[in-house]
Amino acid sequence: MTIRLQRDRQQWFFDWMVKETGKVFHFQGDDRGGLPRTVRQHNMISKHLGKLGLRLRSMAEQEEAAGHPETALELYFEAATVFGSAQHPIFENNDEKRFLHGASIGCYEKVRALSPNPIEHVAVPWDGKHVYANVHLLADRRKAPCVVFIPGCDMTKEMYPYPLANQAQQRGMHIVSVDGPGQGECNLDGTKLTADNYADAMSAVVDYLQQRPEVDPDAIGIYGMSFGSHWAVQTVAREPRVKACVAAWASICDKYHLLNVESPRYKQLFSYLTGAQSEEELDAIGDSMSLDGEMGSISCPTLLTVGEYDPRSPLDEVIALYEKMDCERQLWIHEDQHHLCTPSGRINASERGLWNLDTYSFMFDWLRDRFQGRPVDRSGEVTYLVNSGSGPHGTSVRTAETWMDAYDVDQHGGGS
Repeated sequence: MTIRLQRDRQQWFFDWMVKETGKVFHFQGDDRGGLPRTVRQHNMISKHLGKLGLRLRSMAEQEEAAGHPETALELYFEAATVFGSAQHPIFENNDEKRFLHGASIGCYEKVRALSPNPIEHVAVPWDGKHVYANVHLLADRRKAPCVVFIPGCDMTKEMYPYPLANQAQQRGMHIVSVDGPGQGECNLDGTKLTADNYADAMSAVVDYLQQRPEVDPDAIGIYGMSFGSHWAVQTVAREPRVKACVAAWASICDKYHLLNVESPRYKQLFSYLTGAQSEEELDAIGDSMSLDGEMGSISCPTLLTVGEYDPRSPLDEVIALYEKMDCERQLWIHEDQHHLCTPSGRINASERGLWNLDTYSFMFDWLRDRFQGRPVDRSGEVTYLVNSGSGPHGTSVRTAETWMDAYDVDQHGGGS
C-alpha cells in the first residue's frame, strides 16, 4: 500500500528536478545524473531503466552465446544494477516491481556463474525469516577476514562489489553483501524495516559467518555505505564480535533531515521499506532511529566519514555523536562535499560509476589495517580533508572540526 505523505505535495517540483538533473536525490553536484533523457518525471523511471536493462541483458546473452564470457559477465552485471535501479522507484510489491527485481536477480545469477571467483547466494535464518546475501569468496577459499557490506537504502546487494574489481578480495578479504530488513529480497519476502531490527539481522549474519570454514571468526568487519552507515553503527553498538567498522557517508543523525529536508524520494522510499500504514507511524519510526544512546556502546575501531555540507548529516550533529564514542575512532570531514564524498575531493565521482574506486579502496585499506592489528592513528581526533591538501594518510592532514580551524583563521581579529 502506498500511503499519502505531506511531501507528495512537492511532487510537481520533484518531477521537474528529475527531468532537469537526471537525478532523484543528491542534487548538489554539477554533473547530470544517470537517468535517460527520456525520463521526464519520477514515475517514468522504472519503464525507461527497465527497457535499458532488457537491452543490456539481450547483449549479454548474445556475447555469452558468442563465447565471450568476460564481456557477458560485465553486461550481465550492468543489467542487474540497471534492473535494480529500475525497481527502486516502485513503492509497492506489484507485478512491475517483482518483474524488475526478478530480472535483476536473474542477471546476477549469470554473474555468479561467470565470475572468476566463487559467489554464493545464501539465505541466512533469522527470527523465523531470512536475511539474503551474496557471499564473495577468495578464489582459494582460504580462511581470511570477512567484511559484511551493508548497502544504502537505495541499493540492493547485487550492486556491489563489481566482480572483476573486488577491492576486498584484492586485499585478501572475503566480502558478504546483504539485503537486510526492508531491502531487496527481504522486502519482497515480506520482511519490513523497523527502528532496530536491522542490527538483529546482522547478528544472525555474524552467527552464520563464524560457522563458515573460509571465515576467520575473529576478523569480521562491517562496512556501511550511506544509510547503511546507520545500520552499521547500530550493529556494532550491540554486536561485540565485530572487530572493525566503517560508516562511510555517515547517515547517523536525526532522521528528520533525511525524511523532511532532503529529496522527497526518501520519505516515499521509507514508507515502503517500513510498510508504515500512515505518515504518523512513519514519523514515529524515524524518531525511534536515534543513535544518541548507542554511540558509547561501540567497542571496535570505527571510522566515520562525512561531507562538510551533507544535508542529511549536519556536521555539528555528527561531531556530537562522535564525541560520545569511547572506542578507537576516526572522523574524516571532506571539505565542501555533500553526501557523495570521496577522499580525492571529486564530488561527482560516485555518479560516474557504481563502484567508486577511491571511496571503497580507502575504506578497505582502513579495515585491513585493523585486521592486521595496526592501531588507529590520531584516535579521537577529527581530520578535515581540504581540497588542496593531501589524502587522509598524508603528512599535511589538518586536525580540525571547522574550515576556520583548518585554515588557521583568526576568529577574533579576522586575520590569519
